[in-house]
Amino acid sequence: MAKSPKPPRKPAAKAATGKPAPARPARTPRNAAPGRDPGAPQGAQGLAKGATNYGDRDFALYLRRAFIKSMGYSSAILKKPVVGIVNTASGFNNCHRHFPELAEAVKRGVLAAGGLPVDFPTISICEPFVSPCTMYYRNLMALDTEEMMRAQPCDAVVMMGACDKTVPAQLMAAASSDVPSVQLIGGPMMATRFEGERLSACTDCRRFWARFRAGEVSAERIERVEGNLATTAGSCGVMGTASTMACIAEALGMALPGTAAIPAVHADRLRAAEASGALAVELATRRPIRPSQIMTAPAIENALRVLLAIGGSTNALIHLTAIAGRLGIPVDLKRLNALSDTTPVLVDLKPTGQGYMEDFFAAGGLGAVLRELKPLLHLDCLTVTGETLGQRLKRETGAFVDRAYIRPAAEPIMPVGGLVSLFGSLAPRGAILKRSAADPALFEKEARAVVFSSLADMAERIDSPELDVRPDDILVLQNAGPKGGYGMPEAGYIPIPGKLARAGVKDLVRISDARMSGTAYGTIVLHVTPEAAVGGPLALARTGDRIRLSVKERRLDLLVPEAELARRRAAFRPPVETPRRGYDLLWDRHVLQADEGVDFDILRPEGR
Repeated sequence: MAKSPKPPRKPAAKAATGKPAPARPARTPRNAAPGRDPGAPQGAQGLAKGATNYGDRDFALYLRRAFIKSMGYSSAILKKPVVGIVNTASGFNNCHRHFPELAEAVKRGVLAAGGLPVDFPTISICEPFVSPCTMYYRNLMALDTEEMMRAQPCDAVVMMGACDKTVPAQLMAAASSDVPSVQLIGGPMMATRFEGERLSACTDCRRFWARFRAGEVSAERIERVEGNLATTAGSCGVMGTASTMACIAEALGMALPGTAAIPAVHADRLRAAEASGALAVELATRRPIRPSQIMTAPAIENALRVLLAIGGSTNALIHLTAIAGRLGIPVDLKRLNALSDTTPVLVDLKPTGQGYMEDFFAAGGLGAVLRELKPLLHLDCLTVTGETLGQRLKRETGAFVDRAYIRPAAEPIMPVGGLVSLFGSLAPRGAILKRSAADPALFEKEARAVVFSSLADMAERIDSPELDVRPDDILVLQNAGPKGGYGMPEAGYIPIPGKLARAGVKDLVRISDARMSGTAYGTIVLHVTPEAAVGGPLALARTGDRIRLSVKERRLDLLVPEAELARRRAAFRPPVETPRRGYDLLWDRHVLQADEGVDFDILRPEGR
């Protein structure tokens, strides 16, 4: 194919004097060298890098030293490499209430290794306290964390996170800033003994609430349960999203080996914090491994295997897709199916089993799972310690495993992975079912749809005696995806309608473009893409339509004639007005769909 001729070169623009205008200086991209200012000398460390540009670099550093000395630092310690500590302690985050003590342990490790620890705050988000939902603010937290890691003079960073969206936000930030980083997990809460059983948030929360809705538990007892569900510091004590993301951080190689499952209140958690601080100094000086060297495509696939083997949260798939997307690595939902069909479920924890995270820790933790999965993993993946995954597993050969909670690969809980992707006329770009938490009796089903057009519609009608619903129906929730006006909340766990719950119905197929808590369970199809609010096929479903689900065929189809769908499509109008300002507008313009991680397009490597 012939090349097009080059256009003639334009003459240089002239200034008002008639002479050629001076050439414009080349612009240096602000993020060309993460964490460094363009004028800094090569290899600048600690306070010597990333100074404000006043046109006089020596003055900028002089001013920086003067101000930091007001905090009592000596000249000698200010010459040390700086380890930033991302501290997400907050009065609105009960999962992180032990972080002040954890931060002190990190500082101890940094100081002992010869560094200068400096902690700094970022956004902290915790599901029960944030409206409309924490997913809506994950990207904002990731942006905040990335910019502070890049803007401040950190040679390396320890990122402290625990609650659901904090760890993925921090890993997204690390991927984008590429500052040498260690992920320090806050750890799960301990279960509480209560009236002859153990309780821990939040699978037990849902179990008791379902019984309360069904009239099986009194108001007095539900109040007693409420006071015993979360009695220690830490994130949910089951294999929900927080614990799943902790395991993924370790599987990726971004957290120290053996640290994903340590309970928040265990002394080992403080020792892990100290060791993370010491490792950060090593990353800042002798071995500057960057996140992009660790979170590679093979490492992402390892993490997907782990997600499937532990029966992990559906949310983790969105988060891992967002983390990978920051590095230009696609996560293919059809590839997920191939991985799921060859990855057994090995971990017996709630919500899909019986144990709690403290049992998983005592049973051998993630290391035991990785050793069982060894033939399926990419063993040459680098970890933050400098060793490969294969070297780590070889070193751990012969470690204790409690088979009550971590099964051998030859005797799995399920022979296939916990998640499966579905495609079809209702979900052209995919949907997700957590089959390890679902009822196999419902995997092949064709039934009538009962459709709720929004969260408000569902809240108003779900318990109405007049609701036209039968035990064999499929419940459908629309407009709860990324652009549905709620920020993609954990609303996919649609309650069993009141009159069915009182009649003893425990599960039925539920479909939505929303998410659900990793602590939830049931035959629930989530993340339907494209979502209803952008005109996806889910928006066209009406009560009375037939829907077919086939897990065997990986299908989810709306059985409505094309002519009728075309009529409905022509009448479609977006359910939410375009926001006018602020973060609402940023979200609306730039958020991606579930199969792309619900990240902002402008934060991926290629930009918008």
